[in-house]
Amino acid sequence: MSGTAASPGLPGTSDDLQAAREVARGVAGFWWLWLIVGIFWIIAALVILQFDQASVKTIGIIVGIMFVSAGIQQLALAAIADSMRWLWAIFGLLFIAAGIVCFANPEDTFAGLADILGFLFLMIGVWWTIRAFLEREVNQIWWLGLIAGLMMIVLAFWTGGQFFLDKAYTLLVFAGIWAMLQGVTDIVRAFQVRGLRDAL
Repeated sequence: MSGTAASPGLPGTSDDLQAAREVARGVAGFWWLWLIVGIFWIIAALVILQFDQASVKTIGIIVGIMFVSAGIQQLALAAIADSMRWLWAIFGLLFIAAGIVCFANPEDTFAGLADILGFLFLMIGVWWTIRAFLEREVNQIWWLGLIAGLMMIVLAFWTGGQFFLDKAYTLLVFAGIWAMLQGVTDIVRAFQVRGLRDAL
């Protein structure tokens, strides 16, 4: 009996590799979802950036929708991630919780966001930076996420020194930039996943 023959059912056998390849091909078949979500984020960014000014309630609701959408995306990524699922899930739950708080009382949410805007920028910047390093092995343009994360961290410290009235407009600009960067990232990811599907 040859020692190189693969035993059925053992990890690493050709059957297991074929099954893993089929699962990966199935997940990669949904590349168009990333494309649709990315287009949605870009449209949202364009709409948000059209506002010269908006009511306090509108800003609270817009930011709430963005937090919930980002949270759902993170939970979806946690479901298909190979490792560090808990990290994706934690950030997903944090984003959804932040969105629910925004919906519960948009006016107070706006005041709270304006007061802690620097902290929110910092949280998102840190997450984008962590995600860039997590995707480094599988994403050729991981550095784009790293640059965006570092820019958001710098913006966090700059925003901390702004006056309350300036923060109203800053929140709108922030929401638009966040949506735009998220959309571009998702569209790029869609074509990367499509390429992976074709390679499998």
